[in-house]
Amino acid sequence: MTTASDDDAPPRSAAAPSPFPPIADYAFLSNCHTGALIAPDGSVDWLCVPRFDSPSVFGSLLDREAGMFRIGPFGLNVPASRQYEPGTNIISAVWNTPTGWVNVRSALTMGPTRGEDTVTPHTRPPADDDADHMLVRTVTCLDGNVEVELVCEPVFDYGRAPAEWVLVDGDRHTADASGAGLTLRLQTDMALGIEGGRVRARHMLEKGETLYCALTWAAELSAPETTEEAVAQLDATAVFWRRWFSHARFPDHRWREAIQRSALTIKGLTYMPTGATVAALTTSLPETPGGERNWDYRYTWMRDSTFTLQALHYLNLDWEADEFMQFVADLESNGDGALQIMYGIDGTRDLTESTRDDLSGYAGARPVRIGNGAFDQRQNDVFGAVLDSILLHTVRSKRLPRRLWPLVQQQAACASAVWRDPDQGIWEARGAPQHYVSSKLMCWVALDRASKIAGIRGDRAAEDTWRATAEEIRADILAHGVKKGVLRQHYDTEALDASTLLAAVFGFLPRGDVRLRATVDAIANDLTEDGFVLRYRTGETDDGLSGKEGSFLICSFWLVSALTVVDQVQEATDLMERLVSVSSPLGLYAEEFDTSTGRHLGNFPQAFSHLALIEAAGRIILHERMRELM
Repeated sequence: MTTASDDDAPPRSAAAPSPFPPIADYAFLSNCHTGALIAPDGSVDWLCVPRFDSPSVFGSLLDREAGMFRIGPFGLNVPASRQYEPGTNIISAVWNTPTGWVNVRSALTMGPTRGEDTVTPHTRPPADDDADHMLVRTVTCLDGNVEVELVCEPVFDYGRAPAEWVLVDGDRHTADASGAGLTLRLQTDMALGIEGGRVRARHMLEKGETLYCALTWAAELSAPETTEEAVAQLDATAVFWRRWFSHARFPDHRWREAIQRSALTIKGLTYMPTGATVAALTTSLPETPGGERNWDYRYTWMRDSTFTLQALHYLNLDWEADEFMQFVADLESNGDGALQIMYGIDGTRDLTESTRDDLSGYAGARPVRIGNGAFDQRQNDVFGAVLDSILLHTVRSKRLPRRLWPLVQQQAACASAVWRDPDQGIWEARGAPQHYVSSKLMCWVALDRASKIAGIRGDRAAEDTWRATAEEIRADILAHGVKKGVLRQHYDTEALDASTLLAAVFGFLPRGDVRLRATVDAIANDLTEDGFVLRYRTGETDDGLSGKEGSFLICSFWLVSALTVVDQVQEATDLMERLVSVSSPLGLYAEEFDTSTGRHLGNFPQAFSHLALIEAAGRIILHERMRELM
């Protein structure tokens, strides 16, 4: 990880950059170890190897000179169509040129496990299939003839180290690119030429012909040596995704496609070697266009744990749920026994933040950040998220793993000790600590769930003690966090905050409670833009930053859930339909949605948005099914 920000190279923002495609126009690929984003023109603009949080080798997403990899028709930038092959994370793009048609398939490939993974070692039990550690692409001419161009220009270490290319044994079909201590190999049936820091190839493809290229960072740089082998690896990848897909439980409902794509995205954002789920694939995609609200999201947040477990169990993906819980159980706690709010995907605790001032940023949004300075913040909601996830997992698996009980005790003790204290809140505000209502609410969740887990375990003393503390927290929130009958952002304000919708999601108040209904109505009426929910109004909140932000998609999905809880199901359904309609063309979501421009903002794709979609859709579908039984 880079720790310096004082590069000798000047920032390149002064030069006129080529246009950045809208975030929602990117396709997401994954092999459950790392991921890639492919622009509509077929260029890979984001890829970190060998894993999600490694430095990028293609970083054009953050600077148009930071590396890219394209194969497709020469001279064309817009395909006729793009779609995921059903049930997979393989992208297929069809191109129409004046002379013919071609189909380009791209995947970070998966295949049968062939021994110990030395590239990204596993702490979880090896599965039958694993990552091949390569990006494979094929081009097939469907009709006529098409001139195909390949351009591969990696720039290592987030655009800092240009590649040094060499042909392997003088073979124009195999070339190695080295930089920053890493070597990649490009294997293809096209004849390669080295042009400085890139390689390029061109070939006229006739009807019925297929060519391929594979970029590999696998052990010994293994790669397919023929088109047939490349096609076989893509087909094996399709088999992997569809077999995994077949184990999930998807409702027969009009939102089935949205739920399925969300499930595939969450699986794609899961780091198979440890079971951790990254919050998003990217870093520093702006929440405010051209602004400073740019963060590194390639880590795993503890607050995501309960939504992750809820979604996985809802979809019958119990193996993935157990893998994630084992990751949580392996984490090293702080000196007081508390878990951090976030960790690296291998359990790393130190996520020190730095900036890369030599990068221009996405469409000029700076700074570009590596690491996340919020990792050591005090955020008291973490205890509730962890304990709610343990209760969910315990009820589903019908047993409490022995190794999780000490974690329950630690987190309950921590929540009991700190719930009266101010913190930075769920949104990681960089202003002064406050008595945030949602933080105290999640401390209530922590003690409520700990009490129920103790009851399952048969520990009556712990059950009674934690229950009493939970009731004390509830009374304190209702005494100090409710103003004019509505739950507020923190004890010293009348400002609204979408995180108080968690009072409905986690059952803090009965569904018929007037304060709960008033809170839901207040947020729906006064904390929305064009019907989509804001986290808070930036002018009313000291978050330590400047600039406006878009509506938060997860908050809008929370409102769907909350409206369902308070029996405003038609309003919930209407909002859900709108949310489904604003997904990207490929069914993906970023963190935020700008209602004035229709653009997605923030890091992409965002696991939290997809997790919340599954939870919100599940509530409405359950309500509909229950009505069918009445």
